[in-house]
Amino acid sequence: MAFSGNSGGSNAMADINVTPLVDVMLVLLIIFMVTAPISSYPIDVNLPQPTNNPPPEQKTPPDPIPLRIDATGQIYWNNMPASLSQLPNLMKQEVAKDPTNQPLLEIDVNPDAQYETLAKVLAEAKNADMEKIGFVQPAM
Repeated sequence: MAFSGNSGGSNAMADINVTPLVDVMLVLLIIFMVTAPISSYPIDVNLPQPTNNPPPEQKTPPDPIPLRIDATGQIYWNNMPASLSQLPNLMKQEVAKDPTNQPLLEIDVNPDAQYETLAKVLAEAKNADMEKIGFVQPAM
């Protein structure tokens, strides 16, 4: 049961088994061969270009406009009662004041209000080109 042909047993086998090392190296070679073509495709990245012009000054935003819908479906624009037919004109007037610096429309809806009323208000805001719309969370 000796490893070598000598019967004395003093000569131990000094060879290293390189088969597992070769297997691992072949697997790594295959992985690199498969992934190398994928990483060679160019990716377009639009980087900002340097300019000597300073950025435009930021305007202070106007005060937000509160819009409240109560449980009965009554709409309040700036804490004043308004009908759904008046909203497009009111919204367009606010947008026309300064289209680049619009006020935030803060919508506060009673949980018992009809969803249809809110949907109509949002549609009117979209049609009036209002860009800043937020919802007020109810106090807990």
